[in-house]
Amino acid sequence: MRGWGGLGGGREYRGSLDGMSESVTPQAGAGAGAGAGAGAGSGLISIDWDALRVAALAATTHAYAPYSGLAVGCAALVTDGRVISGCNVENASYGVTLCAECTMIGELHMGGGGQLVAFVCVDGSGISLTPCGRCRQVLYEAAAPGMLLETGAGFRTIDELLPEAFGPASLPTPLDDA
Repeated sequence: MRGWGGLGGGREYRGSLDGMSESVTPQAGAGAGAGAGAGAGSGLISIDWDALRVAALAATTHAYAPYSGLAVGCAALVTDGRVISGCNVENASYGVTLCAECTMIGELHMGGGGQLVAFVCVDGSGISLTPCGRCRQVLYEAAAPGMLLETGAGFRTIDELLPEAFGPASLPTPLDDA
């Protein structure tokens, strides 16, 4: 089974990252660092939530938010172990403002691609933010099955934040030219 299982705050990720099986139990709270440890040869991947929060908060210092004053930063763990981040970039023509998630997905692809396993988004004071609807869709397309997000309401999977999502599998198969 791929994706997140279990009930309540403790969830285990079961899937494959670069051909390895892993089991991650994310934990919330101060000093809660990560889920299951990753021992040598164990095939486990560890999510360091504190490190993701620090990276997201650092990204807020690069935000360009002269209109709203709301600096936003986000960070995510990629299947290959990279931590990527992004910040919001506002524009006087509000509709073309880039949310932090969008600039982070640009970094994902500039760094060689991959899928997101865990995600955090914060404001300039470190308060956890839940992605807007548009960003949930952007994250869905880059998510590993069962990607976990830290939100103001606790940990949620991408499927919980965007049920019955529209994605690549929803598109019709292109017809052959022949």
